[in-house]
Amino acid sequence: MKRVFLLLSLIACHLSLCVAQDRAEVLMETSEGNIRIQLYNETPQHRDNFLKLVREHYYDSLQFHRVIKDFMIQGGKGEKLDYTIEAEFHTPQLFHKRGTIAAAREGDDVNPQRRSSASQFYFVWGRKYSERAMEFTESRLTVELTPEMREAYMTIGGTPHLDGTYTVFGEITDGLDVVERIQGVETDDTDRPLQPVLILHATVVKEP
Repeated sequence: MKRVFLLLSLIACHLSLCVAQDRAEVLMETSEGNIRIQLYNETPQHRDNFLKLVREHYYDSLQFHRVIKDFMIQGGKGEKLDYTIEAEFHTPQLFHKRGTIAAAREGDDVNPQRRSSASQFYFVWGRKYSERAMEFTESRLTVELTPEMREAYMTIGGTPHLDGTYTVFGEITDGLDVVERIQGVETDDTDRPLQPVLILHATVVKEP
């Protein structure tokens, strides 16, 4: 029985590795350093749209226009695009752990389907939760957290209250320290950095 369990575990790990190897990757060069992003195949509409905009150099020279310490950094606010993207929620597989990238959107009052912005995104920072804080947060969530999610929020950090309401479509594989620096910059009353933080250039470095 143990041999069967070990074999199944190895197969699962192999399949997981294969999925990761097949994911598209984007390198985002910013004024604070480089961020490498791996895009999830489970969210194909968001993945393909993000890749399209990167190839068109849409993000080049845009600012991280909204930064909230211990929460997230938001970018992608450029020329207005005339479409939105259907939500692609995959909780509990894809969730708001620290270092993920998710799509910004209009609020529920004007966007009950929770469709994503065509271009705006945010990198999750959040915070690490103690056992007590996790229990309190869970009591207020509409999404049930798995043991894996709870462990991630307590050891890695993140923003669990956004799960199931905003589409998570990728994660940072290198450059989390850059996000940490950006989320700590000084901002004005509208959460805009006092000194501009720029996306200098974004490039597709690995096709899906």
